Amino acid sequence: MIQYFHYDKPFALELGGELPELTIAYHTFGTRNQDADNVVWVCHALTANSDVADWWPHTVEKGCFLDPDKWFTVCANIIGSHYGSTGPLSVNPATGEPYYADFPNLTIRDMARAHALLASHLGIRRIHALVGSSVGGFQALEWACGEPDRFNRLILIATDAKASPWTIAIDETQRMAIKSDGTWGQRRDDAAMAGLATARAIGLLSYRGPESYNITQNDPVSDVVTLSHRACTYQQYQGEKLCRRYNAYSYVSILDAFDTHDVGRDRGGVENALRSIEAQTIIVGISTDIIFTPPEMRRLASMIPGVGKALKNVEINDDVFKQTEAIIHSMTPKERENPALINGSRKQRIAAGSGTTVQEVNRLLKQFDDTRKMMKTVAGGMPQMAKMAGRMKR
Repeated sequence: MIQYFHYDKPFALELGGELPELTIAYHTFGTRNQDADNVVWVCHALTANSDVADWWPHTVEKGCFLDPDKWFTVCANIIGSHYGSTGPLSVNPATGEPYYADFPNLTIRDMARAHALLASHLGIRRIHALVGSSVGGFQALEWACGEPDRFNRLILIATDAKASPWTIAIDETQRMAIKSDGTWGQRRDDAAMAGLATARAIGLLSYRGPESYNITQNDPVSDVVTLSHRACTYQQYQGEKLCRRYNAYSYVSILDAFDTHDVGRDRGGVENALRSIEAQTIIVGISTDIIFTPPEMRRLASMIPGVGKALKNVEINDDVFKQTEAIIHSMTPKERENPALINGSRKQRIAAGSGTTVQEVNRLLKQFDDTRKMMKTVAGGMPQMAKMAGRMKR
């Protein structure tokens, strides 16, 4: 269930100015143990919310990565977002009306400071594991550099220590799409919806990549010429889907914050900042991601002291999001909890139910087992991390 923390004092912002008051929406799962050493904090990506169980399926379940019987998991909706924390659709106390385009500029460092504020409110000092992907990874890295003695473990998925010119260019292209919409700037919740849909379609290209599209969006074999293509309807659907749950002002606000990311700012540069991280760290690269590529992940790993040597060259091949999800959904709850139950006949049933092959089921099970072994190495015995890293993306 969603919860709210209301901070009734001014919240100063890195770029100047302040929020007169601050609301942070958040979810928790599980129970903090007596020693308070079972806290896991998840930082979400661009358009996600604080309900981890909603957007990262089969993780907040018994026997899975964020098993609520073992871990006390916290996820806070980032400021500037659409889902309950103070953002562009919030009422500005000075005017009595929503901020919309007048919402002040944020940075990733502001978001990390808001997380720290909530942690203090919850009485959380030490965090066993901090998890983040993409812009969630930005927040995790910023927080880990700002308070290195707070975290035991750090798990980063497809992210970086500084926004690159390439990522900034992609973000600017999305902003251009939104601001070219004639309704941008109008004081209404649904302003620039057409622009937002286009921006989402652009974003999908950047982190799904050609391999994913070429596998999942192929047209049926036919001798008939057509102007209707699965890839086209997929892009349109994904854009429209986001518009049903998000707003353009929040999207632009977070893209702007994305571009400010630099853990080295005021810390003597990126390498010096990353050397301050004390947590044992695992870094996962997604092979289809063209924003945060596996070579960039290896470079990031080389600069963080807590990344084990055995993990520095590990890549998780994230081939087919839809196939992976279909395979998992075709498993019974007991099979998801204990994959060792999946014998030959069960694999055949799962393959038939998911529209895949036994070989693809075997491949997923092997990736699942490899990832679990990595997690045990780095996270001190935390259970398997579901092969759904792509669902954490922006």
